[in-house]
Amino acid sequence: MTRVLVVDDDPMVRRLLTTVLTAQGIDVVGEATDGDEVVPAVAEHRPDVVLMDLTMRRMGGLDAIREVRRRPRPPAVIALTSFGTDETVVAALAAGAQGFLSKDDDPEHIANHVREVAAGAGALDHASAGAVIRHLSGSQRLDSRRAEARGALDALTAREQEISSFLPHGLSNREIGERLYLSESTVKAHLGRAMAKLGITAREQLAVLVDRAGATAPPLGG
Repeated sequence: MTRVLVVDDDPMVRRLLTTVLTAQGIDVVGEATDGDEVVPAVAEHRPDVVLMDLTMRRMGGLDAIREVRRRPRPPAVIALTSFGTDETVVAALAAGAQGFLSKDDDPEHIANHVREVAAGAGALDHASAGAVIRHLSGSQRLDSRRAEARGALDALTAREQEISSFLPHGLSNREIGERLYLSESTVKAHLGRAMAKLGITAREQLAVLVDRAGATAPPLGG
């Protein structure tokens, strides 16, 4: 029988989840009322799965998930919330959760997901799966744009790239020259050649390209 620890600071939610899971043949071996109680409860009850609320008073669910996952042979964790944004879903999975479910999900659905996670699978409801897909798609688009920008900058000489790297900081030609011990006219000439190679006419466009490529010079001091 799957052993579950229910973590939520709302006693009514804990009672409801316990009733629902027990009716589905799942053994609720313990409860915790806040994130800072989770690790001791895991040590005491040795659950297979922790159902973890994300919003609690003393320690939030994300921190509690990280604490649990640092234990030797940790239980699986399913994050539970009444409302989850895309960012919340991705953050919970990044913290170490194996699943993300809504408290409003059908009881049988929650129970089935608990069993799947206990067996080593992941568990996402439809909304959460969509959030992950959107996040991955956004990351892929970002990576694609960055790779394209880096490829464009490869057409420049090392000196042209070095000078261009200061543009996102909003420096003038004179200020760039002072940092690189170059004359203002030399900086202007290098930037002119760089923009000609890239087929752009404004230094602002070059600044955007450098920023997109992740090639901006380190933060300026003083």
